[in-house]
Amino acid sequence: MMKIVLLCAAGMSTSMLVKKMQEAAKAKGLEADIAAYPESQLAKVGPSADVILLGPQIRFALKKITAEAEKFNVPVDVIPPADYGMMNGVKVLALAEKIIAAKK
Repeated sequence: MMKIVLLCAAGMSTSMLVKKMQEAAKAKGLEADIAAYPESQLAKVGPSADVILLGPQIRFALKKITAEAEKFNVPVDVIPPADYGMMNGVKVLALAEKIIAAKK
């Protein structure tokens, strides 16, 4: 089971993307725990994640979040704005899978 954490400003809009990603994972037969949280929850949810993806609205915090996530050896990336805007769960799930595979 892979654990994908999405961080955004408040954890609200990203929850729609989580649903699309969960649907994409189910269609592929993947076991995935995918959830969205506000950036302020990083220390609580980050250590158990396989990957952390940032909503484009907080991409300015990439350096700070990456430095924090390095403490728990979790890779971080920003969701491409087009995929976020289109709520493209398939592409964002594929991004998460690619990052997790590269980590191993």
